[in-house]
Amino acid sequence: MTTLHEPPLEVTYVAFPSMTDRPRFLAQLYAPYLAGRVLDVGCDQAALRELVGRERYVGIDRSPQADVQHDLQRDGRLSFADAAFDTVICTDVLEHLDNLHQVFDELVRVTKKHLLVTLPNNWNAARQRLRRGHGEIGLYGLPLDPPPDRHRWFFSLLEAEKFLRGQAERHGLEILDLRALEKPRPFLVRAGRSIVYPIRRRYLNLYAHTLACAYRIPAAATPAGSERPAWASRKLAST
Repeated sequence: MTTLHEPPLEVTYVAFPSMTDRPRFLAQLYAPYLAGRVLDVGCDQAALRELVGRERYVGIDRSPQADVQHDLQRDGRLSFADAAFDTVICTDVLEHLDNLHQVFDELVRVTKKHLLVTLPNNWNAARQRLRRGHGEIGLYGLPLDPPPDRHRWFFSLLEAEKFLRGQAERHGLEILDLRALEKPRPFLVRAGRSIVYPIRRRYLNLYAHTLACAYRIPAAATPAGSERPAWASRKLAST
């Protein structure tokens, strides 16, 4: 199976000073896709609830603000019917999960129209601290006590791109938009970096902080008279 098309990797310059800035930015960027019933997987503070509308929004997480309390690390299955939501959004969540492949399958299963996913570029988070000899890197390392949360995977932007494109091919999804997010910098700073790293993917591996992807469930994947995609009949084992 092949993807319907391979869009180029776009770049947008944006920073997220607070945890709620990321979902708010994505809600603006992908506003046309947030129609109908929306599931926010790993919703954290549920910042999208007020933007989408309480009557259309369902947030799932282990946080107090979630509508559905669920720990995806313990159980990657989503307790919803196939194609239950018009749009499913999952922002910077998968890297926190050992079972991210299972969870991605579940995201696709419960999506009817659009799936929005972001992944961090861990190389960008580690770049300066490694170069400057700092001893700790955010959600990695070896803390004295078990942390409440951490990243289970360490990958570059290029690896994240391969993963998201590969999942599109595996599930028969159409990629509507694939976008690297980079902090705004003066033009001369970006130009100097580009001279040092003229190969675009190497530059983005170092300086882009997030990769965002918007998928569409192709209409051809939904049989006539059926409300769910053909591939959605394959459910994960319920053991």
